[in-house]
Amino acid sequence: MDVNITQNYTDWLSLTQAVGIGPATCHKLLSKFKTPQAVLAADYKALKEHNLSDSSINSLFAPDLNLINKILDWLNQAGNHLITFADYDYPELLKSIDTPPLVLFAVGQRQVLGCVHFAIVGSRNPTAGGRRLAEDFAVELSNSGLTVCSGLALGIDYHSHSGALKSNSPTVAVLGNGLNSIYPARHKNMANKIVENGLLISEYPPDTKPHPGNFPRRNRIISGISTGVLVVEAAIRSGSLITANHALEQGREVFAIPGSIHNPLARGTHSLIKQGAKLVETVSDILVELSPVANIILNKPISVDYDKCGYDELEADYKLLLDNIGYDAMSVDSLVELTGLTAEVVSSMLLIMELQGMIESQHGGKYCRCT
Repeated sequence: MDVNITQNYTDWLSLTQAVGIGPATCHKLLSKFKTPQAVLAADYKALKEHNLSDSSINSLFAPDLNLINKILDWLNQAGNHLITFADYDYPELLKSIDTPPLVLFAVGQRQVLGCVHFAIVGSRNPTAGGRRLAEDFAVELSNSGLTVCSGLALGIDYHSHSGALKSNSPTVAVLGNGLNSIYPARHKNMANKIVENGLLISEYPPDTKPHPGNFPRRNRIISGISTGVLVVEAAIRSGSLITANHALEQGREVFAIPGSIHNPLARGTHSLIKQGAKLVETVSDILVELSPVANIILNKPISVDYDKCGYDELEADYKLLLDNIGYDAMSVDSLVELTGLTAEVVSSMLLIMELQGMIESQHGGKYCRCT
């Protein structure tokens, strides 16, 4: 690594990894002193004027070189990057949020920072329909020219990244821990696939372990780097709503997919819609709202063609059964009562209709209609 680059990174790391100095204080110091090098060269009196504790000032005077050298060694590995606030490719949208991170650690294809990002987030325990929606929307948004951004968490995050990869498009995962480990560990293969064409990002040094307090902070980066946020499914209290609230505070567009009033995972999205989030049924609903961006990145108008599952070709009993299956989960007993068909016939028909993608099974042996 070039000596000048190494020194520059050492200065940034000495500032950002100093004891008791968070992003807000770092920004105040840079506003006064202009560069990390100037902050480190300042005397005790000048630093004390910024209400720094003695331990923080001593940390600036004597940086943790063991930690810094570990990070520099990490940066010497292929595909690893440090993006500082002063770098030309630090995302402009992220710069505009309140107290953006001064440095970002990244693994993968650095050029993906220059893409137009769009976040998809949601429940860690989604329904089968929610998983499918996340993946389908990610595929279509990626095909439209947007780069899907999420948090590599269980559930909706995972399926959002999966959809982007299915379209052979880059995707960005923002982690709440250091990049030397993947959390959750079961997503390591997914992370490896993302690195090939996309990017893993964290504001935490590479060896930082997962901690509950890290993830709400991580969420501000997911929304901050993105032009908008889509919430697929979310309980009334969830990390996804934290991301959505960050997005609203940051002036981003927030979108939400509605669901059944009986689905607890729809309560969060319905709450967002009541607060002014855009109700979304198709990808076109998102692209219309993002039209200033969409006009730049799209080469052709987007249309969404939903497969009607060959309804007109169905036999009479199948039409009867499908007409009585709503978008809320229904039991076999209820369908037997509504249609007058036997339980054996209904069960057989349900299996065939599920295989054809007309309906989907839910917990407790219930079924609902697919959109």
